[in-house]
This record gives sequence, C-alpha cells and structure tokens, in this order.
Amino acid sequence: MIKNEIVDNSIQFPNQLKNEIIRLKKEKNAIILGHFYQNADVQDISDFLGDSLYLAQMACSTDANIIVFAGVKFMAETAKIINPKKKVLLPDLNAGCSLSDSCNESDFKEFLKKYPDHKVITYINSSTEVKAMSDIICTSSNAKKVVESFPKEQKLIFAPDYNLGRYISQTLNREMVLWPGACHVHKRFNLEKILALKKQNKDALIISHPECEREVLIVSDFIGSTSELLNFTQKNEAKSFIVATESGIIHQMIKYNPDKKFIPAPGDDSSCSCNDCNFMKLITLEKIYQSLLYEEPEIIIDEELRRKAELPILRMLDISR
Repeated sequence: MIKNEIVDNSIQFPNQLKNEIIRLKKEKNAIILGHFYQNADVQDISDFLGDSLYLAQMACSTDANIIVFAGVKFMAETAKIINPKKKVLLPDLNAGCSLSDSCNESDFKEFLKKYPDHKVITYINSSTEVKAMSDIICTSSNAKKVVESFPKEQKLIFAPDYNLGRYISQTLNREMVLWPGACHVHKRFNLEKILALKKQNKDALIISHPECEREVLIVSDFIGSTSELLNFTQKNEAKSFIVATESGIIHQMIKYNPDKKFIPAPGDDSSCSCNDCNFMKLITLEKIYQSLLYEEPEIIIDEELRRKAELPILRMLDISR
C-alpha cells in the first residue's frame, strides 16, 4: 500500500504536481500509460494515451524501467504479464473493473468444462486467472479480427462481456457461446433519456460502444471501440454527437474537434447527466505522484500464472500488428 504520508503542500497544486511527476519520470526512467476514461488532467500527463489495445501494444514495446498505469487493475496486470522484468505500478489498487469481476476464476473454470471442444476468446477486461484459461485475448478494437482468425467450423466461447459478444456474433453472423457479464457503465445507459436528448438535438449522431445494451446499439448511428469513436468524430461532418461510452473520452474529442458539440449520454442515475466509471476516476495526479515517489503499489503476478496468461495476449498482439 502507498505510505500514509501527506504530500507537501508546496506540490499539491496541479501544475506543481505535474512538474514533480515529470521530474520523477525522468529520474526513474518511468512512463505513464493512460486510458481514455481517465480524468482530463491524468490524460494530459500520460506519455501514451489510448484504448486497451493501444496501451497493451505500448506496454509491450517500451524500454522504460517503470510503467505507471493510469487505468484499472486488469490493464496494469496485462502490462506486467508482458513485461515481467519491469516494475508496473497501479496508483490505486481499488481501481478494479465490474466486467472483470463478473467472471471469476472458479465459475469460469466450471463453465469451460461444459464446452470442451470450444476455443476461448476472452475480452481483455478480465483477470489474469481468466486470461490464463483462454486461447486468445481480444479488445473491442480487434474483436472482429480475432473471431475471424478461427475457421468457421470452430466452435467458440466469448467472455466475459455479453453485449460485445452478441454484437460481434450478429455482425459476423458467427454463433458463439457467451458468458453473461457486463460493464456497469455501459449497461446503465438509459434509452429513453438518450432518445429525449436526440429529440432536443435533432442533428446529433448517437455514437456507442459495443458494450452498450442492445436497444442503445439499435438506435445508434455508429458503433465502435473507444478509439474508433474518437476517429469517427474527426472524420464525420456532423457537428454534434451524443456519446454513449464513458465520458472521459469527450476530453479528447473536444481537443481534436473544438468546433463540435459532444453530449454525454445519460445513465439511469437521474442526478447525473453523464455516466462515469468510478473505478477509473480513482486515479488522480496525487496518487500518480505518490506511486512514482514510493514505487508502490506494485503489481506482482505468480510466474507460472503469468506465463499461462502471456501466450493468449501475445497471440492477440501478433494478430493486431
């Protein structure tokens, strides 16, 4: 755990924290990998910013001694799996993932016994233990390519995100056995509220992540991974978008499209006009600073387990080159 020492008041302001983080990165040959769903100030301090596939690729290619992951636990574990000799830090170990938690090791092991002739495609939003039981990993960016890498006669299991699996299955006309997991952020988007926003913003396009519920995807003008959504907003001529994914990505959308309007799609919580991941938002500049300073909390993975989980990740990275 991070030491319970109070950060000096002289470096509590954002710009001073950023300067200290930059100094420590240089001193320790460290990099920060940041996900699109992070707070804006964390995104801006990241050396590499992107979706799960891009960050896995960057983790694989870095020559840094220390990787600080501004994301959630499964992402930091993935970085450690493919970088066993590097120190991987996660500024807050409580930064978990509801989707990963929806598929625990023991239940998944029993589930697989029912389908001994199936190959297992596992979404990167999963634990190291579940990855180790898989044939290949995928992200929302490359899921179609990964599924298509198997012969059509090969029976497949897709886990743990049911919505993404169903979307890929229908898009490719490929039957798969689906694990019934879900992301708490994408599951909460409220169709009625989205349609009400659309009525108020008739020219706005609804763009959605494939982890969303089916009814949200049906009314969407474009469906894609986080990076695909960002690219779409840059290439499309529309001036207004209703964004049905974690609202952190809107920071980048505005940076690349300052003349366009981005409206976060609402969730079921009537007290909030957006739908954020509380786990992602646990990572702050202060925690990144302390993590770099004390080189804690560090991700540690049993070597035998790490080797089992590494192979399906490397297969994914090879297909995605």
